[in-house]
Amino acid sequence: MKPAAPSASFSGPFALGTLSAPDQASFPGLVVPEGRVLDLRTALCDPALTTRRLFERWDEVLPRLGALAADEADAHSDAPTDTADAWRPLDGLRVHAPVEPRQVFQSGANYRQHVIDLEVAHRAPDDPRTPEAARAEIAEIMDRRAAEDLPYVFIGLPSAITGPYDDVVLPSWAEQPDWELELAVVVGRPAYRVSVSEALAHVAGYTIANDLTDRATVFRRDMKAIGTDWLRSKNAPGFTPLGPWIVPAASIADPGDLRVTLKLNGETMQDESTKDMLFGIARLVSYASQTSRLLPGDLVLTGSPAGNGMHWGRLLRDGDVMDGSITGLGSQRTRAVAQGAS
Repeated sequence: MKPAAPSASFSGPFALGTLSAPDQASFPGLVVPEGRVLDLRTALCDPALTTRRLFERWDEVLPRLGALAADEADAHSDAPTDTADAWRPLDGLRVHAPVEPRQVFQSGANYRQHVIDLEVAHRAPDDPRTPEAARAEIAEIMDRRAAEDLPYVFIGLPSAITGPYDDVVLPSWAEQPDWELELAVVVGRPAYRVSVSEALAHVAGYTIANDLTDRATVFRRDMKAIGTDWLRSKNAPGFTPLGPWIVPAASIADPGDLRVTLKLNGETMQDESTKDMLFGIARLVSYASQTSRLLPGDLVLTGSPAGNGMHWGRLLRDGDVMDGSITGLGSQRTRAVAQGAS
């Protein structure tokens, strides 16, 4: 597969990314819709700056980022600016995962239709219910859960993260590798024991994550009483393509109504609104913060909608190409490569 050309397609006047020129170190970049990039190490006079460090200074730097993007817009209208010569074309740069988080919080079973589909697909062979009856019963349980229960959140590994255009290696032991496109929340302010009403004030922005999962190892076969094994099923190197961009929260009018779409080899498999989430972003962030201290640059993955491979009876194979997009956040393209394949 020819690497996808990065595109500056996103909502708002700017986004953030991590990029590199050939044979050079990566840098935190300010990206504007015209397809130009500013190296923020130079613009903010911090040679050691990373995207994560930007979020550690988020309240301080956010107005400055807006001013820099406005300067670039002025440059295109022939007004003089201080940074006009520092911007470079996006074309020719490699796009990496936009941030290196210290912690990754993942939400499971958070899309109503997705959970219904999985439960119906995993019914026991001797289940006396028809698929329609099972679906109706599970739907009632999901509605009750959204009203009365708590989110289900677990921990992922930062080492599973890879770039939005990188190949994903399918380990030889992964018998049922599956896709799970998700809206990812990027933390901007430390959050510990914040209320639901306070939670969104701690969100810096949003990006795209594909939380790949090996369905065959989700549940322990040797110790069924233990239940799920998220380490094994979700955390192989590269199992979380991330990005391409982090779009500031202020540029996304309603994160609770974004279209999440994944195509496999050009065929649409997932296409659902974040409105189908059982627990919204504020509830997820608040819930995770009741136990853990969320740090700037951390990720909160919000769960995946219906349309995974288990639903379609078609799991990932060597050579498959996944195109994932979310409204206002751009798009990513990754190819699945079997371990050992050239």
